[in-house]
Amino acid sequence: MTTQPKEKNTMTQAEYLAMERSALDIKYEYFEGEIFAMVGARKNHVRINANLTRKIGNKFEATNTPCEVWPNDMRVKIENGYVYPDIAISCNDAEFEDNEFDTLTNPIVIIEILSESTEAFDRGKKFGFYQAIPTLQEYILVSQDRYYVEQFMRSNDGKWEYRSLKNVDQILKMESVNCELPLSEIYWDIEFEQKG
Repeated sequence: MTTQPKEKNTMTQAEYLAMERSALDIKYEYFEGEIFAMVGARKNHVRINANLTRKIGNKFEATNTPCEVWPNDMRVKIENGYVYPDIAISCNDAEFEDNEFDTLTNPIVIIEILSESTEAFDRGKKFGFYQAIPTLQEYILVSQDRYYVEQFMRSNDGKWEYRSLKNVDQILKMESVNCELPLSEIYWDIEFEQKG
């Protein structure tokens, strides 16, 4: 999904959560006192998200892996804020910020599907926020305009290693959750738009 900035009014995290939990039709992300409305996504974005959610969930079920896939309605706590990643994965016992069970605090993998309006933020400041989550082991960026998946993996010494996949016959290996996913499954039923 993409975000649109709201007028610059700051609020506390408690005010944000109260507003967010009472909102019925609009979701907001929260960064350092500012809120950003989430707006609709394009067809390829929605299909890729559905493919990822379904295929990863099926693989976890088939292998009896103690992991859960959380689609983009699950809020994730970051330092000084809250976000809605396209997909978050937790393993063993999911941990939540409070007894509302609507804010995940221990994702192991986060996946973002890139859009023109959010790509720079997803690659930059948002990735910085995600790196501060102690449990996070992998951050994955998925293009919706071509076969292109980027994977950042936290090594044992805390450094982030990079891998890119650009061919439909390559396999995304999420080692932290023991799951392999061919790009052909991520991009199943996707038609890329011809540019200019």
